[in-house]
Parts: sequence; C-alpha cells; structure tokens
Amino acid sequence: MKTRIIVASLLSWLVMPLLATAQTSKKDEAVAAIAKHNAELIKLSDQIWAYAETALREHKSAKALADYAEAQGFKVERGVDGMPTAFIASYGQGSPVIGILGEFDALPGISQKASPIKEPLEAGAPGHGCGHNLFGTASLGAATAIKELIAAGKLKGTIRFYGTPAEESIYAKTYLARDGFFKDLDVCLAWHPDSETKADVDSTQAIVDFIVEFKGRTAHAAADPWNGRSAVDGLEAFTHGVNLLREHVKPTVRMHYAIMKGGDVPNVVPEYAKVWCWARDSKREGVEPVMQRLREIAEGAGKIAGVETKFTVQTGCYEILVNLAGAKMLQKNLEWLGPLQYTAAEQDFARALQRAVGAKETGLDGTPHPLKAPLPNPPGGSTDVGDVSWVVPTLHLSVTTAPEAAWHAWPVVASGGMSIGHKGMTYAAKTLAATMVDLFEDAAARATIQAEFKEKTKGFVYKPYIADGPPPVPKP
Repeated sequence: MKTRIIVASLLSWLVMPLLATAQTSKKDEAVAAIAKHNAELIKLSDQIWAYAETALREHKSAKALADYAEAQGFKVERGVDGMPTAFIASYGQGSPVIGILGEFDALPGISQKASPIKEPLEAGAPGHGCGHNLFGTASLGAATAIKELIAAGKLKGTIRFYGTPAEESIYAKTYLARDGFFKDLDVCLAWHPDSETKADVDSTQAIVDFIVEFKGRTAHAAADPWNGRSAVDGLEAFTHGVNLLREHVKPTVRMHYAIMKGGDVPNVVPEYAKVWCWARDSKREGVEPVMQRLREIAEGAGKIAGVETKFTVQTGCYEILVNLAGAKMLQKNLEWLGPLQYTAAEQDFARALQRAVGAKETGLDGTPHPLKAPLPNPPGGSTDVGDVSWVVPTLHLSVTTAPEAAWHAWPVVASGGMSIGHKGMTYAAKTLAATMVDLFEDAAARATIQAEFKEKTKGFVYKPYIADGPPPVPKP
C-alpha cells in the first residue's frame, strides 16, 4: 500500500507540471493568435470608430464585424431577433457552449479626432465616447483565437460571439435575453473600456427608461387662455414633483429627465408635452417603489393641469449579477499577462486630455488592480449586460483604454481612435481568450461558476422590463 502511494505521488509530481504546461501552451497559442490578427483588429476597430453609428443604425459597423467573423470561418446569423444590426457568429459543436458579448454603437454629438484637444471630425456628429468600437472588436478577436484552437482540435465545444447593438439606448440585450438567445450558454463573458484594468466585482445600477406625455387643449394665449389646458403645465408640475421627490429617496437612487417637447410658440397654449426619464437604483427592488411614486406624481401633475397623462415604460435593465468565482479566474489571467505598457508619447497624450477637461493629470494606469470586496452599492452606470447575467453566469472585465477623464465625452473618443485604445483592445482580447481556454478546459471550474449562479438565483424568475413586441427599429 505504501509503495502504491509513493508511486502515485511521483506520477502526480511528474504529470501535473506537464498538464500545466499544456494548458499554458494553449493560452500562449490564443494570445499568439490575437497578435497574428492584431493589425486586422486595429483596422476593424478604426473603421467602426470612424463610422460612429448610433443605436440600431449601426449598419456599417455590424456588417464590418459580421463580415470579419464570416471570413474567419464562423457561421454568422444576421438580423437576429428583428434587429437588422444584431448578429450571432458561432463555431464548433457540443458542450461547453461559451458566449462572448460585443457592442458597437456610438453616442450622439461627441464627434472627435484622435487629438488631445477638442476637435470634432464632424461638428454635431456621433462619436465613440464609451469605446464600443474597441469592445466589439476585442471580443470578436478573442472568439477568433478560440475558434482557431477548436479548428485545430485543441479545444472541444462551441464558441459564440453575440453582436449586440443599441446598448446606449434601447438595451438590445434585454430583447435577446427575453427571447431565449442566451439560455443554452454554460458561461458568458463581457468586458468594457475603462480607465482601470480589473476583474469586475462591483455590480451596476438597475434602470427603468420611461416616457410621460401630457395632452391638453390649445387656445390663444392672450385672447382666451382660460379655454386652454396647457400640457406644459402638466409637464412642469411633473418635473417639479420629481425634484421634490429627490429629498425622499435613498442615496443610491438616481433620477434624470430631458424635455423632448414643450410647446411651439409662446402665444399658443400648448396641447402636447413630453418628458423622457430614467430612474435607477443599485438593485432592481429599489427601483420599483421609486417607479410607483413617479407614476403617482405623473397622475397628480395631470390633475393639477387638467390634462390627460400617459405613462409608458420603454425599456430597462437589471443590475449585473456578479460571479465571484468567475472574477477570480479573470484575475489570474490578468496577473498572468501583467500590466499594459505605455510610451512617453502616450502618457503625454493622456495627460493633455486630462488637462483639457480640468482633471488631475495622472496619465494612464495599465496595472491590473487586485481583487477587492464588492461594494454594497455600486458607482453610477447601467448596462444591459445585467439582464444577460441573470440568465447565464457572466464574467465581466474592465480594461484601460483611456485616462481618468470625462467619460461619454470627447476624450474617450480621442483615445479610442489611437494607440492607447488599440493597446487596451488587444489586452482585453488576450485576457478574454485566456479565460475562455480555462472555461473550455476546466469542467470543475465551470461547475463552480455555475453553482454560484444557481445559488444566487434560487427562486428567481427573469422578467424583463420590456413588454412583448419587437424592438423599436427606426425607419431607414
């Protein structure tokens, strides 16, 4: 018996390093594949950066990504779920099925050259102020590296890239989640451009997007205003009520609005007014009582003004369900890759951006941050990745693609169109690919990730904020 134990121990001592070397070799191959395709990926990212197309209008951007996937040997399904700019690229067969998300929509009004001074490419045009030109490209680059390992017989299973439009507007992933496009995945991955590099353990904010409309009766504002009922009076009463409510909500709540229609000319009592609103909290359970109060305020505002009120929920998304087991896997691969390296010129560019917006001139931070305890309430921001994370275990990563400065603004557009953004994109692709090698190879690790997900969703039934019906695709 003792001899068997000694022999088993010796075999373990000999075999384990060989297994580790084999696994490391596959990660090295995945990273090498990304390096091989890097010039193509940069070109693809720069194309999407220049297209800068907004929600559900990303026709050229989606085509560029889908065409690239097809050229790499993926089976591509276009126009998914009634959205012309949504697509799915798949390769392989059988289990495990690993998904990865990619975005590519831009933000309106922040066009910018790859310059450290504010200088639009086209005044008033959109720009990639959230780095989605990098997001979709890096994710597809990672998927391509895994596809090549599957094609070579070195990994078994299915890789699936989701081209998901309209994250900045209608939250297209909520439609895909509602309609079952993620339900057969074992694990899903996503990342996002940032000013820090880290495995994400902090969640996001749940959000509900809604419209309040008021319909009154027009009249001459000087001759007979008593015969009119001003829809703008209703709107003003509603927004005043929202602002009074701010004192009586929890510190985690955020409420924003924009007046979309508020009359045409001063001498006509306006018969129609419209306000677009968002309500957020760190948990979806916290949004619901706020929404109830907002509905009551809208109803009361209509009564104050003597006008009709219409309250319409357009969309909304959940907070991200963090998977700590998955975050630890991402962290190991960040540490395996080491920090991002920047040239002096890139650091100068970053500090010039920070100087231009009055931010502290700290430059670029490319060092992977250590894992930390999750915050009980996350910082601001919402994403439709949240809905995916309540359907399938989701691992999320942030990678430095711009300095700490104004986000959703021109400095991020500038960084995303030059080498700072390119380096972050490549690094994200490598981290995601290395993590997917782990997910394909290590069934025990997948089981741990899935067990955490099942425990956290016990008794939960996913119900999207959106109702039945197709996505609101704009007319050409």
